[in-house]
Amino acid sequence: MPTAIELAEQFQVSLVGDGSFSLQGLAPLERAQSSQISFLSNPLYRQQASDSAAGGLIVSKADLDFLQANPGGSSAGRVFFVSKNPYATFARMAQHFAMASAPVYAPGVHPSAAIDSSVSIPASCHIGPFVQIGPEVKLGERVVLLGNTSVARNSSIGSDTLIYPNVSLYSETKLGERCIIHSGAVIGADGFGFAPDFSATGAEWVKIPQTGAVVIGNDVEVGASSTIDRGAMSDTIIGNGTKIDNQVQIAHNVVVGNCCVIAGCAAISGSTKIGNFCIIGGAANFAGHLTIADRTTVSGNTSIIRSITEPGQHYTGVYPSMPHSAWEKNAAILRGLDKIRQRLRLLDKSK
Repeated sequence: MPTAIELAEQFQVSLVGDGSFSLQGLAPLERAQSSQISFLSNPLYRQQASDSAAGGLIVSKADLDFLQANPGGSSAGRVFFVSKNPYATFARMAQHFAMASAPVYAPGVHPSAAIDSSVSIPASCHIGPFVQIGPEVKLGERVVLLGNTSVARNSSIGSDTLIYPNVSLYSETKLGERCIIHSGAVIGADGFGFAPDFSATGAEWVKIPQTGAVVIGNDVEVGASSTIDRGAMSDTIIGNGTKIDNQVQIAHNVVVGNCCVIAGCAAISGSTKIGNFCIIGGAANFAGHLTIADRTTVSGNTSIIRSITEPGQHYTGVYPSMPHSAWEKNAAILRGLDKIRQRLRLLDKSK
């Protein structure tokens, strides 16, 4: 078990307390034991932190001052890791402890894998059962492809990338280093592009060939069953450090900047450009051909139909929930708003 001083040095935080104290993992405030670490990032939970049995706490300087002034019954001998960003420090420590129990994927190629003869697999890679790898695919070092994953022609996967089972990478897909792609994700499928051709003699939606690619940067995570479509002629691009939740749809020619987070069931229509450091809530949706400024935050269930040019703004377009009968009454009023406006104009003219 690491000591408190070893953890403080590794994660570059200040230590208050006995540096020789050994700690074996992390736990929530209400369940943590004397050998475990918890964290406090919201002042609303200061009293709960004071009462916690945790042997170590990750805190800000302000929270440390409060806890030292208001010690709980289980705080004797506790050590404090003082951080400017307790939540991020907690995440990094959690990664450290999780590595001890993480699966180890031994290098090697399962005999059931189908690999084109043009592909050279680095000896450090793990290729699981029934994986399919097409012609001219390039793999970096320590890539892990788990069972039933398919990597199509002329794709590339950067070093230390982990791809869980049943992922489909279509042709020309480019993945950076240290990416994580969760089960069921489909990257590089055709974008939804059709040209209408309707006449008196017939009707047809004419398919537009999707000849672009998907290019994903380093340190990107893509959630389970999410889909990222290939570009029509140019590429769909996902920037470095972006994190995409489960069941997200990203359409053709979309560009997502660096270090964005996109929550579950969000949908981004074709050719929209999302800036850097944007936060997109669950089930938010974007019309096509928009430009979204850097550091924009969009609340869940919000529909964005116009470009956002001013950076750092927060947009919300969600009506609070209400009983259905009340919603029906409000909807009836909305249908009559035009008539109400006309009456108000007549009243103004009569004054």
